[in-house]
Amino acid sequence: MGYDAVIAETIGIQGANGDEIEAYSARPLDGAARGGVVVIHHMPGYDRESKETIRRFAAEGYNAVGPNLYTREAPGAAPDDAAATARANGGVPDDRLVGDVAGAAAWLRRLPNSNGKVGTIGYCSGGRQAFLTALELDIQGAVDCYGAFVTGTPPEGFPLKVGPLGDRVGELRAPVLGMFGNDDKHPSPADVDELEKLLQEAGKEYEFHRYDDTGHSFFSVDRPAYRPTSAVDGWEKILAFFGAKLGGEA
Repeated sequence: MGYDAVIAETIGIQGANGDEIEAYSARPLDGAARGGVVVIHHMPGYDRESKETIRRFAAEGYNAVGPNLYTREAPGAAPDDAAATARANGGVPDDRLVGDVAGAAAWLRRLPNSNGKVGTIGYCSGGRQAFLTALELDIQGAVDCYGAFVTGTPPEGFPLKVGPLGDRVGELRAPVLGMFGNDDKHPSPADVDELEKLLQEAGKEYEFHRYDDTGHSFFSVDRPAYRPTSAVDGWEKILAFFGAKLGGEA
């Protein structure tokens, strides 16, 4: 009989500036060497859906962890309240995000069954942040799920104080997988076209998948935006990407 067990738990990790922040981890218990995935939550925050995604990666054979990016603004708050507080403050600063994800990646690499390889994945605002980690950190791959404002400018009154990253594409340190809906407005198909052109011109390794009749948040199973066909295909592409980038020894 094969042994199949996963542990999932709330932990503390060292984030940006040495701060201890909350995180949620899930990992297989069979002891085999494996890669790690840092899951960057969407704008609605560190919620049940984010934790389900972390557990999904563990079930697929990865050590996974998701930092609570709103720990400092609203420690112990419900996800909706924490997200509202973060929005009111303009969102998570880029430098702090990079520090928190770097701490999560370091935590994964210290696990006794780590093979030393780490990837990142983010949804919504986390998609842009995953792309940012591919510019800043020593990772083996990043997945951008409909991250707005990697290219393009936020509209007037947008709650998050973020800027585009297109002028930094030449600094990209890791392959990128992008998952986009053709009915999305942020990022729009034109924004995705612009990013793809920049990646091509810079000679960077990337893979984009675009889905018709699909908008923003199409992986979110509890939202009207959920598109089962697109999401199932998207998961297949994500697992194939991480399988290629995070397998084996570092």
